[in-house]
Amino acid sequence: MTEILHLSTFLHRPIFDSDGDRIGRVQDLVARLGDDAHPPVVGVVIRIEGRNLFVPIRKIGGLAEGRMTFQGRRVDLRRFERRPGELLLGEDLLARHLINLVRGRLIIANEIEIAQMEGRWEVVGVDPGRRSFLRRVLGQKFAQQLKTDAIVDFASIEPFVSHVPSARLRIPYRKLAKLHPAQIADLVEQASHEEGEEIIEAVGLDRELEADVFEELDVTHQLEFLESRSDVEAARLLSRMEPDNAADLISEVDQDRRLPILEHLAADQQTKVRRLLSYNADTAGGLMNTDFVSVPSSATVDEALEAIRHSSVPAESVHAVFLLDESGQPIGAASIAPLVRARPADLALSVARTQLAHVHPHWDIHRVSRKMSDFNLTVLPVLDDEHNKMIGVITVDDLLEELLPQGWRREFGMSGVEE
Repeated sequence: MTEILHLSTFLHRPIFDSDGDRIGRVQDLVARLGDDAHPPVVGVVIRIEGRNLFVPIRKIGGLAEGRMTFQGRRVDLRRFERRPGELLLGEDLLARHLINLVRGRLIIANEIEIAQMEGRWEVVGVDPGRRSFLRRVLGQKFAQQLKTDAIVDFASIEPFVSHVPSARLRIPYRKLAKLHPAQIADLVEQASHEEGEEIIEAVGLDRELEADVFEELDVTHQLEFLESRSDVEAARLLSRMEPDNAADLISEVDQDRRLPILEHLAADQQTKVRRLLSYNADTAGGLMNTDFVSVPSSATVDEALEAIRHSSVPAESVHAVFLLDESGQPIGAASIAPLVRARPADLALSVARTQLAHVHPHWDIHRVSRKMSDFNLTVLPVLDDEHNKMIGVITVDDLLEELLPQGWRREFGMSGVEE
């Protein structure tokens, strides 16, 4: 069985020569980031007579026994300088926030675990537990008395490296992209502003993902990150958000920035956002999305499915295809499952619900929620006050988000730092 060693066992401890004489003390261990799931330990930073010097790991013995020994003939007296891709385990990781990519949560690295794997020393895990913190604080004397908590595999960990003086060290987008936008937003909200900026910068490589993450952030964090962006950059971000979410965010920015940001939006998006801004945020009109899939009432099943395939409407709004008469009033809603099961040449209206529940733009949020609950709907059409035209839809996820209190994840302990 592989023995796990604790970084705190070595930090600030003496290092000896082959004769057993003390020659200095250990400042840190150096690992190299790359494609390895477990970064190899490449050396040790030792302090001798006020100078930090680097010693390659091949010249170090005694790690397995918890006592470092210098096994070379002489020490390179040049001061230690970090190279690109190098990570100092103590300075960069210990007691800092790390991202647990498996659970989409932040953890505190109370201990760093290393082990010898196939002849080389590797960083194999992080211990976020309180016992590891006590071991580190109380010192080596108590190390044997404290059990190790559940170790998080380093392969599922991503460190924040904005403080590391190396431009090559950044959170890889490909790792964050495996998380749901809501999980990434939770990470941003748990993190410090600098750490949050680093996450936003990473997901910014995918503009659509960046917009999805922004939609999931609470208003406080949205505004915080918009402050550092120009009006053009803010408009570029809002243009990728759903119109209802973009309208909600614009209504929260400072008054003097609203019009400049709006004017930088594309004409089509600007029209949708301006229309939504005309409604109170706590009404059906303020909650609705103006994008939905509709076809004429004479459309076949095949034509309805084709409309879905070519639609850019977000997936959560495509639970049903609305069948409109010549005046734009919905006379039926065909859900996806009945359409898929029906014959392509059948009329879509033949598998549609024709007793349509609907709301009007001035209805308050509680009246909307009752209507959606009573009819067991996941998407609800919004008609103008004259019942003449369908102007939008309300989805169940947007309704839930509005009903839940601001900051509910933190209030119910769902976005705290994991231990």
